[in-house]
Amino acid sequence: MYEQIGSNKWKSGLMMVFFVAFVVAIGYVIGLAWGGTAHPEYAFIGLGIAVTIAMIMSFVSYYKSDKVALSVSGARPIEDYLNDSNWRALALRYDNAVEGLAIAAGLPKPAVYVIDDPAPNAFATGRNPDHSAMAATTGLLTMMNDAELQGVIGHEMSHIKNYDILLQTMTIVLVGTVILLSDIFLRTFWFSDSDSDSGEAGAIMMIIAIVLAILAPIIAQLIKLYISRKREYLADANGALLTRYPPGLANALRKIGGDEKGLRRANKATAHMYIAQPFAMNAKRGRRMNAMFDTHPPIEDRIAKLDEMSGRFSEAEYEAARLVPEGAAAPPAQAAPPAQQAAPFAPAPPSGPPGAQGGE
Repeated sequence: MYEQIGSNKWKSGLMMVFFVAFVVAIGYVIGLAWGGTAHPEYAFIGLGIAVTIAMIMSFVSYYKSDKVALSVSGARPIEDYLNDSNWRALALRYDNAVEGLAIAAGLPKPAVYVIDDPAPNAFATGRNPDHSAMAATTGLLTMMNDAELQGVIGHEMSHIKNYDILLQTMTIVLVGTVILLSDIFLRTFWFSDSDSDSGEAGAIMMIIAIVLAILAPIIAQLIKLYISRKREYLADANGALLTRYPPGLANALRKIGGDEKGLRRANKATAHMYIAQPFAMNAKRGRRMNAMFDTHPPIEDRIAKLDEMSGRFSEAEYEAARLVPEGAAAPPAQAAPPAQQAAPFAPAPPSGPPGAQGGE
């Protein structure tokens, strides 16, 4: 497990360095194409524009990305659900699990939100552990048993602890910068000074810049998806380490993967934040065609890796970590694995948001 965590960290870090270098190179080449060989200093103008756009977008995203994500998803504070008698039991279980795993991870408790949607899913957002939030759908809360819910929350808590929430924001900013630069160049290259070049160098540079401007957004998206997929594997491994029960998350992913409903307010801008692909993908052909551009690795592969990790943790370790207070001796575990138990205190799920059924 620790080898996988280290490998994912190293690969993600290396790809992020390459991504930043790619953005800088795009700005430099586009600036060089603007000026042609007659004005090579324009390359630094393009470089300056790239850095300026990235800095502005980074500043705005750093402070506002969590609020935007929560608003777009339709998330509401958990207090709305705790104060509703129809939802209180499920909301309290969720809130307690977040608090417990935050303590186990050594993190401040994130702000807790609920999304009124029957599709099971969840995400974490924010800029650091002190300014983070976690949101889960009502479908997830009603579908998961204790171990599965803890597995999902452990996964999202790992995103917070590993600063994936910040890495995701940085990646989006870099992709947006590449797209903006490409769009600016394709709209303005007719006004460049490359016509003043008498040789072939200017024409070759212009062709390279046009091709790069067209392909750069695609390449940037693929890099973003690669980073996102690696961080999902890492969060799976860290989440299993946090709960000390990989089957909990594995079984949760089985339920999420077997559910055909897509989130009602899913969109491509926030899809990478969720624990699983939030779009409805019923047809196998659709799955194959979109595999390259999915923000998440195949859910079957994630489950297989978690199943491999399961041999590292015994049932006794899980029960000891879950039930025994810190500092107390752990008795031998006798209960059946949580994955085989029925979901605890499963009240009939309400059919609407808080207040819709006479809640308090």
